[in-house]
Amino acid sequence: MIHNVVIYNLKRLTASDTRKRLLENFLSLSVLQLANYILPFITLPYLVRVLGPEKYGLIAFAQAFIGYFQILTDYGFNLSATREISINRENKDKVSEIFSSVMIIKIFLFIFSLLIMSFIVFFFDKFREDRLIYYLTFGMVVGQTLFPVWFFQGMEKMKYITFLNVLAKLIFTIAIFVFVKEVSDYLYVPLLNSFGFIIAGLLAFLIVFKNFGVRFKVPSFKEIKHQLKEGWFIFISTVAISLYTISNTFILGLFTNNTIVGYYSAAEKLIKAIQGLLGPISQTIYPYVTKLMNESKEIAIRFIRKITLLIGVFSFALSLIVFIFANLIAEVILGSQYVESIIVLRILAFLPFIVGLSNIFGIQTMLPLNHKKEFSNILIFASAINITLAFILVPLFKHIGISISVLLSEIFVTVSMFLFLQSKGVKVLGCKIV
Repeated sequence: MIHNVVIYNLKRLTASDTRKRLLENFLSLSVLQLANYILPFITLPYLVRVLGPEKYGLIAFAQAFIGYFQILTDYGFNLSATREISINRENKDKVSEIFSSVMIIKIFLFIFSLLIMSFIVFFFDKFREDRLIYYLTFGMVVGQTLFPVWFFQGMEKMKYITFLNVLAKLIFTIAIFVFVKEVSDYLYVPLLNSFGFIIAGLLAFLIVFKNFGVRFKVPSFKEIKHQLKEGWFIFISTVAISLYTISNTFILGLFTNNTIVGYYSAAEKLIKAIQGLLGPISQTIYPYVTKLMNESKEIAIRFIRKITLLIGVFSFALSLIVFIFANLIAEVILGSQYVESIIVLRILAFLPFIVGLSNIFGIQTMLPLNHKKEFSNILIFASAINITLAFILVPLFKHIGISISVLLSEIFVTVSMFLFLQSKGVKVLGCKIV
């Protein structure tokens, strides 16, 4: 009887306010992803042609390098703090405490990141000769530290994320066409990108205090320790992920040159833009699945099965289109200088499908079920595989070698997560979907 009442209430909730909120968040993030999809496709063909493979590759290498510091300052809060805010969102004092402790940690991590980057830039020749581009690119870390994506996700107010991110990208897109006219203007690219990030971060910070009634509180050592502990396994997982995402561009740059990096990065950018189409679904359902899993595991798993089918079919269709039309896509978007990017596009074509499934199995299922350690372990193993393959294949096959390494690593992640869930009796691909 009690079970039936709970099910009834959950269904009624899902049919009304919760569904409405999910739809609103999904639409907000869809607009954001549309901007993420359209705006880079406006600037990408222009930048790759104006800058050429060498300077475009240098910018990509700098972004990959600075990406490590973005990961360090994010720590794991985009998932762990999202969960904390989501659970405590009705308690303003607790929300203020969580926000304050997370921001203090992020500021300390930012200072630590700046010190590490400065050491590397001034003590290694490869970095010192282009030190200005690294400092200009580091502005992205400033903006990202200020921008509490985790707060807006936890409060399920994705419209703020959408508005501010679109604003930042619009500033960057318009400014690129105004200031970047020839190869020698390449330094404007990281400068303008960082400027957009910082403006969005400052506005986000103001919105949190003005619109949500958050007050800064000096957190206790216990609360800071708790947030560090909660984010630790996710941070390790994120570091592991970086070893077969941004590290690929970084390793390729260490072993080859900026031109080869340009070939790979241009193709990878296209694949990531396509993967980004799945972002709104993932970001929208994560806080919802987390909450639903605490209320009813059975209903949560049924919901995950529906999402698996939806994302699986959609992402497979996208991947197939990229694989078949890789030649045409590269010619139209990248231009004749990037013929070497076609093979990279074909090798990476099915990443949207593979990564789409691993996101459901890992982030949407394993984390809400509290399998953080196992989630981390899979990604650590995948990173080890990727790094090993990269060091073997890149010297031999350059951009083709790193593409193969990425593909095999992502396949390993998806298959491992699926088999783990199966071993725990979680049937994410159950035939009966109701």
